Amino acid sequence: MQENGGRPLTAVFASPGKYIQGAGAVGKIGEVLEQLGSQKPLILADPVVDEIMGGTLDDISGATRTTFGGECSPEEIDRVAAAASENGADAVVGIGGGKTMDTAKAVAHPAGLPLVIVPTIASTDAPTSAVSVVYEADGSFKEYRFFGKNPTAVVVDTVVIAHAPVRFLVAGIGDGLSTYFEADASSRTRKQTMAGGAPTLAALSIARLCYDTLLEHGLAARLAVEKQAVTPAVEKVVEANTLLSGLGFESGGLGAAHSIHNGLTALEGTHHYWHGEKVAFGVISMIMLEERPAEVLAEVVDFCLEVGLPVTLEDIGLDDVTREDLEKVAEAACIEGETIHNMPFEVHPAMVVDAMIAADAYGHQRRALLAGEAALPEVAH
Repeated sequence: MQENGGRPLTAVFASPGKYIQGAGAVGKIGEVLEQLGSQKPLILADPVVDEIMGGTLDDISGATRTTFGGECSPEEIDRVAAAASENGADAVVGIGGGKTMDTAKAVAHPAGLPLVIVPTIASTDAPTSAVSVVYEADGSFKEYRFFGKNPTAVVVDTVVIAHAPVRFLVAGIGDGLSTYFEADASSRTRKQTMAGGAPTLAALSIARLCYDTLLEHGLAARLAVEKQAVTPAVEKVVEANTLLSGLGFESGGLGAAHSIHNGLTALEGTHHYWHGEKVAFGVISMIMLEERPAEVLAEVVDFCLEVGLPVTLEDIGLDDVTREDLEKVAEAACIEGETIHNMPFEVHPAMVVDAMIAADAYGHQRRALLAGEAALPEVAH
């Protein structure tokens, strides 16, 4: 993409105003709101937040609470926006999973309100970004909504993260796994990223650090969180899932993996699987599209098997899928405006179908090969 009379697209790097991570970090929410001058924040929270955080939110003076309805849909965004307006909110605090946070973004940014994001799970890189992924009420992908600024602050309590089911951490690893591959592909085309410009070297370096951190510490972090323990490996993987992946994807660019994820949401069988779980299969399919070295493919699939991420279509609820079904996925993945068109070559739906079929076959073969060598964690169903 070119601008300014044929000159290259300007590079842009975006990030949240402040990132706070560590054990007990939720205790800083009130301090952050005080620094923002907020006296009437609206808190949008998952239904289980009180159970997770105890009385922490009761200490936030002047706050109005509303419970997230379960889907980041236009209807839910409108409902929460109305609550913010009716209560004269001067800031929005989104506490919960990725869809809760995306809903909070879609309410705060259009209204020009400061936004504090508090993830209770490390399942996606949504907390730091200036984009919301919006779904239809039935869970199928609808659109991206882009905003002119990132969250004002992100507060990540690793004790809260470690006490969530381990499946969430693993899903976040799957989402983070895509960051380097998509940023690397996007950097070669230098098309506009979600930050609003060409990819930066900083974003590509961060994306690579995300990948290396996950491969080195992913299994140790999974094992620790299974016991609700916070270790240095957990801190590193939570940062990779949240901050490194968020900065890397937004300013480095997306590619085929997330488009394939979006296409997969067209099939009802995938709706019981987390974003990062479907993205992980999208990564393997993307590698098949790209013809990366065989050792890279083996490294990624073996790592997915090691930590319990999907490597086959069956692993994401598509055990009886037909080629016709996959054609629907591929058509959705290749619609105009999808990030699959950031790839450094032209991509057509038939190529995506074949890549998914090849990824599924390779995943089955690799699982069978490794099954006799070690006990592999099961993929959640």
